[in-house]
Amino acid sequence: MTVLKTSMRNFFAHKGRMALSAVAVLLSVAFVCGTLVFTDTMNTTFDKLFAATSSDVTVSAQNASDTGETTSSNGRPPVMPDSVLGKVRAAAGVKSAEGTVFSTSVTVVDADKDNLSPSSGAPTIVGSWSANEARTMRITEGAAPQGTGQIMIDADTADKHGLKLGDELGVITAVGTHTSKISGIAAFQVTNPGAAVFYYDTKTAQQMLVGKPGVFTNVNITAAAGVSDDQLKKNVAAAIGGQYKVQTAKETADANRKDVGEFLNVMKYAMLGFAGIAFLVGIFLIINTFSMLVAQRTREIGLMRAIGSSRKQVNRSVLVEALLLGVVGSVVGVGAGVGIAVGLMKLMGLTGMNLSTDDLTVAWTTPVVGVALGVIVTVLAAYLPARRAGKVSPMAALRDAGAPADAKAGRVRAVIGAVLTGGGGLCLYLATAAGKASEGSLWLGLGVVLTLIGFVVIGPLLAGGVVRVLGAMLLRVFGPVGRMAERNALRNPRRTGATGAALMIGLALVACLSVVGSSMVASATDQLDKTVGTDFIIQNDTGQPITPQAVQAAKAVPGLERVTEYKILEAGLRTPDGKTSAKETLNAADPSYVKDLNVETVAGDLADAYRPDSMSVFEGFAEAHGLKLGSKVDVAFKDGDKATLTVRAITSDEMVVDKGAMYVSIATVAKYVPADRMPLDMLVFATAKEGQQDAAYKALKSAMHDYPQYKVRDQTDYKQALKDQIGQLLNLIYGLLALAIIVAVLGVVNTLALSVVERTREIGLMRAIGLSRRQLRRMIRLESVVIALFGALLGLGLGMGWGATAQQLLALEGLKVLDIPWPTIIGVFLASAFVGLFAALVPAFRAGRMNVLNAIATD
Repeated sequence: MTVLKTSMRNFFAHKGRMALSAVAVLLSVAFVCGTLVFTDTMNTTFDKLFAATSSDVTVSAQNASDTGETTSSNGRPPVMPDSVLGKVRAAAGVKSAEGTVFSTSVTVVDADKDNLSPSSGAPTIVGSWSANEARTMRITEGAAPQGTGQIMIDADTADKHGLKLGDELGVITAVGTHTSKISGIAAFQVTNPGAAVFYYDTKTAQQMLVGKPGVFTNVNITAAAGVSDDQLKKNVAAAIGGQYKVQTAKETADANRKDVGEFLNVMKYAMLGFAGIAFLVGIFLIINTFSMLVAQRTREIGLMRAIGSSRKQVNRSVLVEALLLGVVGSVVGVGAGVGIAVGLMKLMGLTGMNLSTDDLTVAWTTPVVGVALGVIVTVLAAYLPARRAGKVSPMAALRDAGAPADAKAGRVRAVIGAVLTGGGGLCLYLATAAGKASEGSLWLGLGVVLTLIGFVVIGPLLAGGVVRVLGAMLLRVFGPVGRMAERNALRNPRRTGATGAALMIGLALVACLSVVGSSMVASATDQLDKTVGTDFIIQNDTGQPITPQAVQAAKAVPGLERVTEYKILEAGLRTPDGKTSAKETLNAADPSYVKDLNVETVAGDLADAYRPDSMSVFEGFAEAHGLKLGSKVDVAFKDGDKATLTVRAITSDEMVVDKGAMYVSIATVAKYVPADRMPLDMLVFATAKEGQQDAAYKALKSAMHDYPQYKVRDQTDYKQALKDQIGQLLNLIYGLLALAIIVAVLGVVNTLALSVVERTREIGLMRAIGLSRRQLRRMIRLESVVIALFGALLGLGLGMGWGATAQQLLALEGLKVLDIPWPTIIGVFLASAFVGLFAALVPAFRAGRMNVLNAIATD
């Protein structure tokens, strides 16, 4: 009880000093709980959506996906004849059944040819209006579509693009382009998943999406009273035979849930990983806080020991304070996490996915995990300071506050840090020397962990040298104030090292990712320059195939020397060694592709692979199956017949563009795959006649105006798009790392604030002998800047080392250019100085307001 009372008294006596540590715990716990609440809410929302949209039993084509995906490589959805509907209706236990047609291989444009597809990457769905749709959509304006000239649109898409009844829309499919006017607007009665949804009547949908009447993508079945879904499934399966896919509502929902759940799990664990980094940074803040509080209370602890308190009691007293800090920060953090989840839901609403707070899901495990994690991390972080407090002797009551032993790092610590850093450096070296990326990645991971821990441990030793160098370069110009700031930073190397380490972690990751991202862009650009021989590339950025009409429009452009079609298709391969690969990817192209991409071969000429009944394989595949020029490979084309192709070329594995591709001519594929099942082009390459590049570029863009889903890029555009894609990914990661950097900044603020309190008497004496308030504030700001720059130097240096090592592993995959993004590195370093200035604002202001006499009188 005495220990608890003492801990409570000390906690509330120093609540201001604990505040920033509590904020660090709060932010970290809030990020964890916010992630859990958000993903749980997303799961709840989609569960309701799938339950509402799934009929009791659904029949679909055998080659349709379990999730009801309505896209295929030929641009037409997998279908079944309308005779299936008659058989279903005749099955026992069927109350009602209706056939529907849907496709996601579509693009819808307005009268100005602007694409109406969601910018978030969610699908555009065009299908037939049915009773099953009426369960989840309510017509709010106009009427359901009737006839070929009418189409209905969802309310969210209409609002986003300012569309109204009577407006003209164009629907572009593999079959053709169809123009209709909006006859009605329907609102979602469940959560809008972010998709843009359009409806035709059934006959029009069949003709527009498939190109022929009397077919359906799905048959939705409602069970009669007293008939279970499982029994209905058996009855329907028996009635239609085994050539179609039959699923109950639960099976359909489970398949959809699994598909969405995989994405949500990736997002959840990625965000929790960044929350873990924030926790790691927060540990340094908590250690620093309690270390400084223990040092400031050395005399007080000595008196407690002198009047009978045992080491265990003193130790427990500090740990109880940490427990209180963890509980307070964690409890508030759980509440803040719910707020973060709501904010993320609102953010998703901006992308078109309207999540209702009515579905807000806070599982009982979320607050338990948040509080437990926050408390455990806080108590563990406070263990070392608590142990140090327990070692304070009664004689410390006779000394001034502060532990002399804290003035410099111990030799044992330096040795351990050097060993860990050296071991980490050796692992990084072994990573660069690895022959395979998979082997090197293990050494890289171990090297990152060891060097990070090593730098943290050895930080106090590095602080002495690095701060002196920074002081000589930056602080000496400020005269005596600069020298005092330098000495303050050097006064306690352990504290400076821990404070800098908190900032170091976040910046090391920023630097590493910047180097890797920049190297990937530089390597890909270098490969494009060396290998791509075409002028223009036409593609859809979401992977949607290119319709035949768009290809013909490109071929009709004047000023082009050649247009090359490029398809991707699946096939099973049986090699002469008797092994069968059930699912391999073949790259089918026109023979002119050899001019569009300079592919290095280790045997044969790639042009020969485009001869009739010929193909190429890549080096690794050839070695694995003992293939050489002239070898015969049995190929079973998906949706086609079997063929025997001759290996005419073996391509190098050193390629980056089309790495691991196996080439065959489109003419060869056309012999074995029916025209209506032939995959559409994934890419189209166009090369201008000599001297007509600019005119051809403009003409090609003009020709693609009616097909806004496709991008026309020259090589400069393509490189910029690649750079933008990697840049967007890095910016997302930097945004998530911002939490760790914010916590690190709080650490600098807390360190300065506590050091001001610790030096109260010293500050009073300096003020008494003539130091002005302005000079005092400048001294504290300069101290903060040098600590921030110390952490930045360590972090950026460490991160560039990690990034350079990672690039060596990427070089094994063909990305051989190491590019250090110096503008980013220098910008981050300079930004760290501003971080230091910002962190010092409040501590410097408080120091400047101290009463001189009261400060001198402080013990």
